[in-house]
Amino acid sequence: MKQQLDAELHAESATTDSFRSDVLEGLNKNPKKLLSKYFYDKTGDQLFQKIMNMPEYYLTQCELDIFKNKTKELADTILSNKEPFDLIELGAGDAKKSSFLLKYFVDKGVDFTYMPIDISGNILSVLQDKLADDLPSLDIIALEGDYFDMLNKATSISKRRKIVLFLGGNIGNMDMEESYHFCHELKRKLNQGDLLLIGFDLKKNPHTILNAYNDAEGITSAFNLNLLSRINRELDADFDVSEFQHYQTYNPISGACKSFLVSRVKQNVHIGTFEFSFEENEVIDMEISQKFSRDDIVRLAENSGFHILDEINDDRKWFVDCIWQVV
Repeated sequence: MKQQLDAELHAESATTDSFRSDVLEGLNKNPKKLLSKYFYDKTGDQLFQKIMNMPEYYLTQCELDIFKNKTKELADTILSNKEPFDLIELGAGDAKKSSFLLKYFVDKGVDFTYMPIDISGNILSVLQDKLADDLPSLDIIALEGDYFDMLNKATSISKRRKIVLFLGGNIGNMDMEESYHFCHELKRKLNQGDLLLIGFDLKKNPHTILNAYNDAEGITSAFNLNLLSRINRELDADFDVSEFQHYQTYNPISGACKSFLVSRVKQNVHIGTFEFSFEENEVIDMEISQKFSRDDIVRLAENSGFHILDEINDDRKWFVDCIWQVV
């Protein structure tokens, strides 16, 4: 029991140390930057659930349309190889969309293990409880941590073929150069014949995209500002959250939808013994949500070492889930 407790405390300490070092490094940059992966504490999880349910936030409904109404199309490509597999979901969250695929596989008696990966232990705990009720026969191994660390762990647990889910347009949380690096690294960790099911938010009317990230109720604003509150709480900081303001942009040419926090006044912020100066109207780069053209997707797949097996759109053709195979 003591060994387990020591291991858990060590893991918690390592997570805190990584959070702290990333925040300090980011605030020392010019322009200042915070990593969006740290949005997801307990409050951040709750706010993101609200975002996904907003009428303006079309992404969830588009991909939900695919997983709910075109489940068989997705499954047929995945099951064309009859061998057992591990279904690994990067950034699983509440598995609202993937649960339709999970249920389909369970109902068909498919031999697979579901391995949800998420940086939020809170959301993984909620997910495990939910799936235990909804799909009690599902074989599940939850993995808390960064994508690649946990993918390494998943491949060490089992040598079966891998089907990786990367949904929600999460590939858009990187700029184009980062997305190429991510997909190349992901391919490197997989074996020939393994599959990647990856979701892309497509370029569309700029007003539609901007409204999805700049809602009138201010939920997205609260989601971004909550990261400052988390830094205060966990890293002994003194951000005055009321002196920062959410600002959203979208460039319809590049497809980059970016969010910032703007300092309303000239101010100093402390994190432990470190001090950071903000000029009035200085920004913190918080997040990018990249949108893609069809050509962007083809180039990304080919340059990363994947072959496109299938593409399935929602009914409005605003979103596409692609199934890629490692070649």
